[in-house]
Amino acid sequence: MGLWDKLMGEFVDVIEWTDDSNDTMVYRFERHGNEIKYGAKLTVRETQVAIFINEGEVADVLGPGLYVLETKNLPVLSTLQNWDHGFQSPFKAEVYFFNTKQFTNLKWGTRNPVMIRDSEFGGVRLRAFGTYAIRIEDARKFMQEIMGTDGHFTVDEISDQLRNLIVTRFSSVIASAGIPVLDMAANYDQLGQFVTQKISPEYAAYGLKLTSILVENISLPTEVEDALDKRTSMGMIGNLDKYLQYQTAQGVGSGNSNSALDMGMGFAVANKMAEVLNKPSTATPPPIPDTNWHVAVGQDAKGPYTLQQLQQMAQAGQINATTLVWQAGMANWQAAGETTPLINLFTAQTPPPIPPSAPPQSTE
Repeated sequence: MGLWDKLMGEFVDVIEWTDDSNDTMVYRFERHGNEIKYGAKLTVRETQVAIFINEGEVADVLGPGLYVLETKNLPVLSTLQNWDHGFQSPFKAEVYFFNTKQFTNLKWGTRNPVMIRDSEFGGVRLRAFGTYAIRIEDARKFMQEIMGTDGHFTVDEISDQLRNLIVTRFSSVIASAGIPVLDMAANYDQLGQFVTQKISPEYAAYGLKLTSILVENISLPTEVEDALDKRTSMGMIGNLDKYLQYQTAQGVGSGNSNSALDMGMGFAVANKMAEVLNKPSTATPPPIPDTNWHVAVGQDAKGPYTLQQLQQMAQAGQINATTLVWQAGMANWQAAGETTPLINLFTAQTPPPIPPSAPPQSTE
């Protein structure tokens, strides 16, 4: 910087930052030799926080407002600089502006399929992608943990790390939650809120707030999607007996059959298939397993627990009949006292009265 720039810096007494970009998270106010006039004006706009650095140490943190840089507005820096009340000379300090607005539409997605155990399809591999939004919540912590001395820090410099954190935690959260695949696909909003709640504490350790995770799509392997399409088609056919007879008649009428024998064989095969496929199943549905129960504690889901563990918790008073519970196969959370396998946990089990003893019979 030349002499003219240095002289002009002596006359500039307004410190501010107007951001014309969409991705700048932190900006260091540039000044020759970091010299700032005592009594200069500092403007901190809404969605901004300013931090003063003295000799590499965080001094004062200022929120939105207009400040005159004097001892009363910079108490920590004044102490570090040993200012007296008559101080009027320029002082050296670095000023960092932090952008606290939300940074939205950041992309995330699973590079590799996530393996989960589904109650209906068994082991399933699925992929997911969407967007997320963040903002700086603790400027001091963000500087110490992430930014360091970077004078122009953009969201691109940390987006890879944040995206990898979401993907890793998303995989573990989904794999352990026991949510059926079809329920995930039908409840993107609730799934995004659930994952956000689970991952937010790790972002807070960086001084960031994870404001939302949006799930845009969950895709299944081609084989599973084909099986779902076939199941849907079978449901649309309805009466398979009439459908097969109709198909056979259509084939005969179009000239594809050469004899009455072919037509008879077609009807025979159709009737046999209809008899087998339309035969009602005598199998009874499996009972609800006594494992993998989840318990709602506030807004957190705890578990999984076995039925024996829930019985011990009920006896200890840790849960009651109004406690919400859920396990794979249930559509929604239910009160434990309204769930058939758990009703007896909250019903007093007292033995019936002992019948009176019969009088001894005479042997005479």
